[in-house]
Amino acid sequence: MDSDTAMHLLSQTLLAAAKVSAPILMATLVVGVVISVLQVVTQIQEMTLTFIPKLVVVVVMFLVTGAWMMAVVVEFAKRMFGLIAGM
Repeated sequence: MDSDTAMHLLSQTLLAAAKVSAPILMATLVVGVVISVLQVVTQIQEMTLTFIPKLVVVVVMFLVTGAWMMAVVVEFAKRMFGLIAGM
């Protein structure tokens, strides 16, 4: 395996990881910002207030996008196994 192939595999791996993690990260980011704004407006300074809403959002996002995430990971694994078999 040469360095070009290794860099291509690394870029494909990072791209697949970004695709799979982006929906959950974006949803928790939005919930965190909304809760932080509400804390500032109401002057509630409870540090643990964002934990439960973020946890609920992560579970909902897994339920909503879980099949798509699994399809992306399975397709990536098929491509990688195909590349390994071709070497």
